[in-house]
Amino acid sequence: MTAPPPTARPARVPWKAVIGGSVGNMVEWYDWFVYASFATYFASAFFPKGNETAQLLNTAGIFAVGFFMRPVGGWLLGRFADRRGRKAALTLTVTLMSGSALLIAVAPTYGSVGYLGAFVLLVARLLQGLSVGGEYAASATYLTEATPPGRRGFASSFQYVSMTAGQLVGLGLLIVLQHAMTEEALKSYGWRIPFAVGAVAAAVILYLRRSLLETEAFDEQERAPEEAGAGRGTLRELAAHRREAALVVALTMGGTLAYYTYTTYLTKYLSNTAGLEKSTASLVSFCALFAFMWLQPLAGALSDRIGRRPLLIGFGIGGTLGTVPLMTALSRVDGFGGALALSLAGLVIVTGYTSINAVVKAEMFPTHVRALGVALPYAVANALFGGTAEYVALWFKKAGAEAGFYWYVAGCAAVSLVVYVCMRETRDAALSRRESAPGDVPAHA
Repeated sequence: MTAPPPTARPARVPWKAVIGGSVGNMVEWYDWFVYASFATYFASAFFPKGNETAQLLNTAGIFAVGFFMRPVGGWLLGRFADRRGRKAALTLTVTLMSGSALLIAVAPTYGSVGYLGAFVLLVARLLQGLSVGGEYAASATYLTEATPPGRRGFASSFQYVSMTAGQLVGLGLLIVLQHAMTEEALKSYGWRIPFAVGAVAAAVILYLRRSLLETEAFDEQERAPEEAGAGRGTLRELAAHRREAALVVALTMGGTLAYYTYTTYLTKYLSNTAGLEKSTASLVSFCALFAFMWLQPLAGALSDRIGRRPLLIGFGIGGTLGTVPLMTALSRVDGFGGALALSLAGLVIVTGYTSINAVVKAEMFPTHVRALGVALPYAVANALFGGTAEYVALWFKKAGAEAGFYWYVAGCAAVSLVVYVCMRETRDAALSRRESAPGDVPAHA
């Protein structure tokens, strides 16, 4: 009787690569969060006094510029990553992060230099938008290529772990400064502290990333003369994979909208619609995000076992059928417990998308256009649907038809669900020649 062949053990997770590749997202989202959260304190520093609403609107307008710059950053830095390497792109994005945070921390006020301070703020937001647009793709591509088959879903899920951690750190610092300083002190100089912290943190990450190794898939491409042509990372090459690019937009559409609905918009929704105290709404968001952060690696590891499509389809069904009843119930909660339970229910559904969306996109494209293929379509979809989520929600509320927003989110999830059902499974995609060699079958955890 012949003994069955031993089951292949999954390769180890390259933790240095996972940490180095994902931790930049923490600083990116920390910076993104503190700008929005501290705007009420620094708006008066950059615009004429007298009309607080006008000051906030001007500051919000500069904030919105960052979203429009993300597709530009996705294109420029995605191209850079495909031509110069994933490590080089990760180093560049974190340099932009540090520079933009430092600019805001030292920006002169309107009282000292007039509108020059607002111009410095605008330049900083442009750099932040470029950085965020490129960081997602560089990180997703690096994490996917640097991790062996059978572990990619787990490793790439740390992208959203670090993103959520950045929001939690920013929220925590906001709470600390609000208790440690008076409102006058925060408006005078305290608002500069979180940006100085962000600049230092980005500099530390830059040091860490300089020691990262380039991925095997990119090194193979560099050694292959036929793959080292001028077409790498170009829009012409991406056009040759327009079906995959369209898939990225469609599968991102519902996921990013649901993510922004249950994260960044949730606190305002619980306060403005459900009528909870702002402090209670903030605590609900903090606790829900903390739990959501730890769900990501669990779902990512599950996708390594059963595939990516089942999780995406699970999100699509949950988002389509569950959004309206969940948002309706959230509008009627009257306490911390109920709000937290319903918020967590929404985030559990969203986890089916967030935990694996990076790896799915990276597994769709060949090496020579992988970073650009992830970056540009994602940035476009994120700007159109994620970045406008709060605006659309408030528009429906102002029009007296707030439930219309729930149906809008559910409809976008339904469109993405159709894509999930029709798309191919990507879990076993070979990303390098070694992986595609006969007999090199990925071992799944």
